Amino acid sequence: MGNTVQVTTTDQVLVTEVSAQAIELQAPTAPATVEIQTQGPQGVAGPSAPFSSLSDVDATGKVDKSVVYYDSASSKYKVDNIYTVLTLTDGGAF
Repeated sequence: MGNTVQVTTTDQVLVTEVSAQAIELQAPTAPATVEIQTQGPQGVAGPSAPFSSLSDVDATGKVDKSVVYYDSASSKYKVDNIYTVLTLTDGGAF
């Protein structure tokens, strides 16, 4: 049979210590914030090969801060100097 705890007060209580023998409850001196985190389900593992090794990716012209884009003429995703972080933010066509 498991242990149970029953709190029979409408006042706020703060759990300050939990052990195998006892649970200590105290009236908080200030409002308490409780944060509960749980790990959610794990997603599918990503590819083990580099992005550039995919058959529909052309990364032969990649440069620093390249942006990936799709080129319908070649039916491939491209990574080159045509679209970079700088060309899109400093003087790009908006």
